Amino acid sequence: MLHRSCILLIFIMGLVVSAQKNFTTLPGQHPSPELVVQEIHRKVNVSLSRRQMLSYTSNDQPSCVTGNPIDDCWRCDSNWQLNRQKLADCGIGFGQYALGGKGGRFYVVTDSSDHDPVNPAPGTLRFAVIQTEPLWIVFATSMIIHLSEELIFNSYKTLDGRGSNVHIIGGGCITLQYVTNIIIHNIHIHHCYQSGETNIRSSPTHYGWRTMSDGDGISIFGSRDIWIDHCSLSNCKDGLIDAVMGSTGITISNNHFAHHNEVMLLGHSDDYLADSGMQVTIAFNHFGQKLIQRMPRCRRGYIHVVNNDFTRWEMYAIGGSGEPTINSQGNRYTAPTDRNAKEITKRVDTAEENWRNWNWRSEGDLLVNGAFFVASGEGVEVKYEKAYSVEPKSATFIDQLTMNAGVLGSRRNNMGRWSSNSTNGGGGGDLEDGPDELDDYDYDDSGTGSYKLTTLSSSLTTLLTILVPHLITNSIFFT
Repeated sequence: MLHRSCILLIFIMGLVVSAQKNFTTLPGQHPSPELVVQEIHRKVNVSLSRRQMLSYTSNDQPSCVTGNPIDDCWRCDSNWQLNRQKLADCGIGFGQYALGGKGGRFYVVTDSSDHDPVNPAPGTLRFAVIQTEPLWIVFATSMIIHLSEELIFNSYKTLDGRGSNVHIIGGGCITLQYVTNIIIHNIHIHHCYQSGETNIRSSPTHYGWRTMSDGDGISIFGSRDIWIDHCSLSNCKDGLIDAVMGSTGITISNNHFAHHNEVMLLGHSDDYLADSGMQVTIAFNHFGQKLIQRMPRCRRGYIHVVNNDFTRWEMYAIGGSGEPTINSQGNRYTAPTDRNAKEITKRVDTAEENWRNWNWRSEGDLLVNGAFFVASGEGVEVKYEKAYSVEPKSATFIDQLTMNAGVLGSRRNNMGRWSSNSTNGGGGGDLEDGPDELDDYDYDDSGTGSYKLTTLSSSLTTLLTILVPHLITNSIFFT
C-alpha cells in the first residue's frame, strides 16, 4: 500500500512539473491577441474620423471629441456625472472586460485617514476596498490619503476620482493580489515607500501578516481584468506599476508618468512560464519628465504599446528578457540628447543569438531626435498579418490622443472645469483645479512622509451634483 502511494505521489508531482513547463494559458487570457490589437485600431479610427467630421460643424466640442475612443465614450455625454458607471463600458485592449464596481452601490469616501489597517474606520478608503460586494467608490471632497500600510483590494471595485482631486501616498501603496475586475481612474499616486511586517486586513472577515512590500505605486500580483486609466504616477520606491505572477487582461491607458527610475515591470522572471500568458495593452499614455528606464520592461507575455508619447528617457524606453512579444504601433519616441542612449529597445542580459528570433516590431512609430527601434523576429510579417488588416493610426495624431493624459482637471491638460458654462466644454458638474505638480505641496523627507497641501480646494457642490440624482433610484453607501 505504501509503495502504491509513493508511486501515485511521484506521478502527481510529475504532472504538476509538466503543467508548469507547458503552462501558457491563464484565466482571462485572450485566445487571439491580434484580434484585440485590430479592435483597438478600429475604435481609434472611428473616433478620429468622427472628430474630423464634427470639426466642420458649429457644434464642435474639442474637449469632448478628441479622437481618443476611451474619453469620447463617456465625456461626450454632457450629463456623464449622472451615469458614472458608463465608464466601465469604455475600456479597450486586453483590460476592456474589467467591470470594476459596475452594478454595485456607490460608496462615498468621507474620511482621508488611515490609522488602523486591521480595523479601518467606516468612511475611509481602506474600509471600502476590502468589502466583498461590488462598489463604485467616489470621494466627498479633494483629499490626500496617506496610507499607513499597503492598500489591499478585494475584487469588483472602481476608484473613481472624477470631481475631486485625490492623492494616494505613503506605505504600500495599492496592492491587487489574486483579484479580478478592478478599475482605477483619475487618481494621483506618488511617493509610495516600503511598508509591512504587520497585520493588514484584506476582507471584512480576514486579516493577516504581511511582509515588507516593494513600495510600488500599483502592484498587480496574480490578478486579471485590470484597467488603470487617467492616473498620474511618480516618485515611488520601486515600480510605478508592476504586474507579475500570472497577471493578465490588463490595460494601462491615458496615464502620466514622471520623476522615476524603473517605471513599469511586466513579468515575474524569465523562468516563470505562467507569465507567457500575460497580455497587456499600454495606450495613450504620456511618459514624461525625468524617467530613466522600463517603459515597460517585459518578461514573457504579449505587450501591445500603441499611441503613446515618450518624452525622452535616460537609459532606454522598452526593455525585455525571456522572449516577450512586443508590438509597438503609432508611438512617438523622442530620444535624449545623450548619443549613447538613442536606442528605444534593450534586450536585458541576453546575447543577440538568443534574442534575434523574439517578435519585437515597430509599425508607424515616429522616431525623433535620432531615436531608433531594433526590431527582431523571423516570420514576423505573417504573425502580425491579422493585426494590420486595420492599420494603426500614425504617430502624427499623438498630440490629440494623449492631450489629456494623467488626472483630468490638472493644470497640465487645461481641463480645470467641467460645466455647461465652461469655455473648455465637456459636461455638467465642476471639476476644480487642484495640486498636480510636485511644487504644489511640501513633502517632509524626514521619514514620516507627511504632506501639507498648499492649494487644496473643496468640491461639496460637485458631490451634490453627482449624488443627488441617485438618492431616489439607487442605494448610496454613506458611511
